[in-house]
Amino acid sequence: MANAIAPEALFEVVSEDRVLIDVRTPAEYAHGHIPGAVNLPLFSNEERAEVGTLYKQVNPSAALLKGLDFVGGKMSSFVRQASRLAPNRKVAVHCWRGGKRSGSMAWLLGFADFDVTILQGGYKAYRQYLLEALAGYRFDICILGGHTGSGKTEVLHELHRQGEFILDLEALARHKGSAFGAMGEMPQPTVEQFENDLFDAFRKLPTGVRVWIEDESQSIGRVYIPPGFWQQMSAAPMLRMDMPVDIRVKKLVATYACFPKADLIDAFERIRKRLGGQHLKAAVEALDRDDFFTAAGIALRYYDKAYAMTQSKRAPELIYP
Repeated sequence: MANAIAPEALFEVVSEDRVLIDVRTPAEYAHGHIPGAVNLPLFSNEERAEVGTLYKQVNPSAALLKGLDFVGGKMSSFVRQASRLAPNRKVAVHCWRGGKRSGSMAWLLGFADFDVTILQGGYKAYRQYLLEALAGYRFDICILGGHTGSGKTEVLHELHRQGEFILDLEALARHKGSAFGAMGEMPQPTVEQFENDLFDAFRKLPTGVRVWIEDESQSIGRVYIPPGFWQQMSAAPMLRMDMPVDIRVKKLVATYACFPKADLIDAFERIRKRLGGQHLKAAVEALDRDDFFTAAGIALRYYDKAYAMTQSKRAPELIYP
């Protein structure tokens, strides 16, 4: 019989020699999954929908029989796939709530002589655990601040090379945090997956260390920093970088001039209301004549005003220099 473990003990069990298998559907996995888990779905998206419909509209017995019909012909394939994923035959299995799906896969793999552990309460319990942990974590946070184009991300990575601990929220969000932030990035994760990845980054940090984080708004593209952690960031001391405007303009041009003009114009359109019609028109005209420096300067007028507004909400005694 498979052993059951609580979410807080999961990573004491899952390691290089024990593979974490998520038996939920591909759609569930894509929406949010535990980092490092591999998807071995018991049902396809369509199969699960059909089983769920039978459960609600007919009865649980009809749903169970249909589920067995779907799974029966795939049992040998499950064992073969699990053998490839976990050559040493050690696995941890989970579904949504730690119910029939994970129980069925655990039984099958156990019957095939795998060493099987089940995540108690499934992915749902794991999510509850990580959200509570994210709200409760207490780190010695230092915020790296500065106007747009100051090179904060580069300095953050240099701090890491110098031996400091960092948390790169923009890398986790796959977005640079502005109207232009999606350029050159992979598609963003879901909000749920961002939280999962953020927690995974947290749990890998040593207890009690100083952690450098780049100053961000609570939303980074379409994902959001969880409220509990956002409050800690807002109350943390900030080391502010001050760079001359001309240097910041050059940096923005070096970063963004390589992208299609249509994408740059779309980004300016997204800040139309705050930028103003005349400034938007001037920026588009500058792009049309390949004057990226003028366009970048116009963008900085908007972002510098926005930065001043956010900084006014931070306690002055927490800002250095």
